[in-house]
Amino acid sequence: MTRTILLASDHGGFALKSALIQALRKTDCVVEDLGPDCTNSCDYPAYADKLALRLLAAGEDGQSGKVLGILVCGTGLGMSMAANRHVGVRAAVCANEFMARMARAHNNANVLCLGERVLGQGLAQEVMRAFLSAPFEGGRHQRRIEQFETYTQP
Repeated sequence: MTRTILLASDHGGFALKSALIQALRKTDCVVEDLGPDCTNSCDYPAYADKLALRLLAAGEDGQSGKVLGILVCGTGLGMSMAANRHVGVRAAVCANEFMARMARAHNNANVLCLGERVLGQGLAQEVMRAFLSAPFEGGRHQRRIEQFETYTQP
């Protein structure tokens, strides 16, 4: 299965995003860099939005894992908050391999959020590999994920 990985960052995550792209290009993944293309100051919500819309346009909910996203900012937190505003996006900030595996296996996360100022490049690559290699387990976890889409505003 050829997999497409969408990546985006802000200026605070640009160097890590670039390193992850280099690592991914050594695999059989199709890599789409959604920006930015330099370290000039930019707003992370715009890039989280761009990636989320591209992911959703692909019709991908993470079930098949054919299209997944990776967002990088200083901590990963802002990107995850912005991306999770989109119904159908399940963005998870992961700081270690266990979190990354569980984000996919139990939560069917379709976007990995990383913090350049939190993780070194080596650990970030290991977290990315754990995220990309873990399948969603389904079963009881699917029922819980379906509840995400049913929440309403008070």
